[in-house]
Amino acid sequence: MEEVIETTQETAQEATEDVSALLLYVQEHIPSLIGFGMRVILTIVFFFIGRLVINWIRRLSRAMLERSSADKGVEQFVDSLLKFGLNAILIFTIATKFGVDTASVAAIIASAGVALGLALQGSLSNFAGGVLILLLKPFVVGDYIIEDNHGNEGTVKEIQMFYTKLVTMDNRSVIIPNGMLTNNSLTNVTQMDERRLEVKVSISYEADLRRAKEVLWKLMEQETRIDQEKERNIFVSELGMDGVEIGMRGWVKTDEYWPVKWQMLEDIKLTLDEEGIVIPYHQVEVQMKSK
Repeated sequence: MEEVIETTQETAQEATEDVSALLLYVQEHIPSLIGFGMRVILTIVFFFIGRLVINWIRRLSRAMLERSSADKGVEQFVDSLLKFGLNAILIFTIATKFGVDTASVAAIIASAGVALGLALQGSLSNFAGGVLILLLKPFVVGDYIIEDNHGNEGTVKEIQMFYTKLVTMDNRSVIIPNGMLTNNSLTNVTQMDERRLEVKVSISYEADLRRAKEVLWKLMEQETRIDQEKERNIFVSELGMDGVEIGMRGWVKTDEYWPVKWQMLEDIKLTLDEEGIVIPYHQVEVQMKSK
């Protein structure tokens, strides 16, 4: 029993000594702890103030670009670049405020830059592609483009540092790396104000070709959205297996291309039916011979 009491007393004495040592350590380092806590608080305050300043600079930049009538793509690219660069500067500044040696940070950044440059060659290519898109302007925000290699197409909504965002006709979002757009061919459908409309229709070999051409010409004249001042053509495009193919060409505004084409196809079908001009379809004729 006495041994248990002695052990308990020794344990209590050791605990008391540990608490006393901890209190002594805290008392000796209170100024340092207070200083560290103040630095942490000031760093947090500095971070939030820096974020407010960054957002203010971004808003100011966007306003200046809007007043200068810059392309929407340039505005988006500059905003993305400012966001990345200013946040990096803010983090670097906060690190130096914690006593980190500037030369050491610069050396680390340089080493990391080389490593990242090797690891992120594709991203750097996309960044360079974004710069080329803004300088050469193969397309701008609002254009409808087709990426020829993979068949991606849609209206350009955003041109960012590393990628371009398209929205398709059925409202799907397509993200394409800028490097792909600058290294491959693409088609800008809406860059020009006008676009040539071409419609083809087949009639049977038994139909009156001259009458069919007269009917089609009249339809072109009635369609007011087709530019009547520019060249219009109606011609025999091909003598096909099933019928005579007639082509129609005219010029329309780019944003009216599809509505005019759809309307013309409908009018052609209805009018040829009224005129009794047969539109052939592929069919096979089988003749049976009896013995």
